[in-house]
Amino acid sequence: MKLNHINLGVTDVAATVALFQDYFGLRLADHMPQNNFMAFTNDENDALISVFKVSDVVYPKIFHIGFLQDTVQQVNDIHAKLKAGGFDPGEAKEEHGRFVFYLNSPGGFMIEVSAVV
Repeated sequence: MKLNHINLGVTDVAATVALFQDYFGLRLADHMPQNNFMAFTNDENDALISVFKVSDVVYPKIFHIGFLQDTVQQVNDIHAKLKAGGFDPGEAKEEHGRFVFYLNSPGGFMIEVSAVV
């Protein structure tokens, strides 16, 4: 089975897409609408993350999306890049066999970045 897509309601479509592109390597999906109300991105496996503007983003406290890295150094590199870009990622630390940090996205949802240690 192959994951096809995830749909997220976000408060800021442009900022969310920029975050995905600049820090996580996603690209705009071909032949899909891209505007201030909706956008579609693909990862390297062509899984689609669609984002739609909503005014009342409410996710359960435990909800997040995760970007798995191959190495701890990659996690540290993304953490440093986010900080240099003006974001405030949480502390990167070892937790439950992973090296991980969390980031509150500009779209209103949590992102996890981790590597297995």
